[in-house]
Amino acid sequence: MTTRIEKDWIFNAGVHFDNKFIINNYKITLSMMVETDSVREQNIAMERLEYFINEVIDSCIFIDKNKTKNIDSYIQAGIKVCLLPEDVYDQIIGMILLLKFNSILEKRLVVTDLTLSSKLSDNVRFHIVEEVATSLFDGDFWWNNNSTKLFDSPKLKDKKTKIVKLFDDEWNTVGLSWKDSKYTQSC
Repeated sequence: MTTRIEKDWIFNAGVHFDNKFIINNYKITLSMMVETDSVREQNIAMERLEYFINEVIDSCIFIDKNKTKNIDSYIQAGIKVCLLPEDVYDQIIGMILLLKFNSILEKRLVVTDLTLSSKLSDNVRFHIVEEVATSLFDGDFWWNNNSTKLFDSPKLKDKKTKIVKLFDDEWNTVGLSWKDSKYTQSC
């Protein structure tokens, strides 16, 4: 069953732009296709979006990944940073968020269009489509990963080091795993 749905969100976030820290208010509208017949998975997908927007993105600071000194200062101050591949413009934020949303939804819902406006942009609405965002920002980056990360972790250079991931579903820790918890066994 393929159905089109839409939902609006409002969140606050800081932006580091032109060597200034500015608080901004964002409004986004997501246009999505429902790609799963499972009502449970549809609900989890929507709850993942709610969690990511309200708990992860809200109150973060959007900043260009090349502003390393500023990034370090924000991290040392205990402030969440969201690293962008370019300067902090609403169009870039919208494209990166669209890709991240699709990553965390894991094809249960697919965001086809995202409309983003902000107070700093005088509420001009930027309409972003999935194909454009994918063509510009495809690759192995945090926004194409289904985790709640807002930046890429440094890669280990020592190939002899092996890391074993004991829990492969970080969404399980917030109760938003696709697996039905009543059917999974605890250790």
